[in-house]
Amino acid sequence: MAVMGKKKRIVTLVTVHAVLILLVITALFPIALVVLNSFKPHVAIVANPLSWPESFTPVNYSSAWSYAKFGIGFKNSIILAACTIVIVLFTSTLGGYVLATRRGKVVNLALVYFMIVMTIPIQLFLFPLYYVMSYLKLVGTVVPISFILAARNIPLALFLMRTFFLNVPKELEEAARIDGANTGHVLWYVMAPVVSPGLLTVSVIVGLNAWNEFLITSTFLQGEKNFTATLMLRSMSGQFGSDIGIMMAGAMILIAPVLIFFMITQRYFIDGLVSGSVKG
Repeated sequence: MAVMGKKKRIVTLVTVHAVLILLVITALFPIALVVLNSFKPHVAIVANPLSWPESFTPVNYSSAWSYAKFGIGFKNSIILAACTIVIVLFTSTLGGYVLATRRGKVVNLALVYFMIVMTIPIQLFLFPLYYVMSYLKLVGTVVPISFILAARNIPLALFLMRTFFLNVPKELEEAARIDGANTGHVLWYVMAPVVSPGLLTVSVIVGLNAWNEFLITSTFLQGEKNFTATLMLRSMSGQFGSDIGIMMAGAMILIAPVLIFFMITQRYFIDGLVSGSVKG
């Protein structure tokens, strides 16, 4: 029986690792293909997209960077992502604290409302939003668009922050109030440091969503000087749509910062998700 149990565990372990390796290959193969083809001329890619590059010269990268004006695009993407993160962190911290520490019908209605909002597609609001932004003469400016992106990300961020606040012991807040701290002091000086993994988790999710956003930015941002990096890559398709090598290099320039950022923060991101998944 012991031998059979050991064999069963070995088979299970091998199966699990085989499935995980298959998933890793499935996820990394497209990225590896883009990297290889970004160093090859268009003719070589058409002949054999799976072949190894003859030389790793950055000609495609320099062409993609200069013609797509990624310098301007990165600047606008960073501004958009930073403003969106700040707005979402501020509102979700306040809202999550209230939803976690208060009880009553109003809180329950608010939770239901935000659940419903998460299911409504943003496409339904594009026309009225465009009318309002056009009336206010804000179409084509980066910072106001961050409020739209923030509104789209706030419901999920609220639920995440609420979960983190629920995991904070009530005794911690009670002790602070006994010492004379008001609600503002309790929130920013006592609770916020404790839920800092949640703040980092929300920042990563919102930042990646803002960086990769295309529908809203392509609708409201006009003129190359206001384009984000994603829109700059899209603008290349007209001029370099027939040169796959340059398009691949542009794609790598766009996704490389995201990959590097996520690799640096993934440990904190996963720890934040795990520590915030105890209560709901």
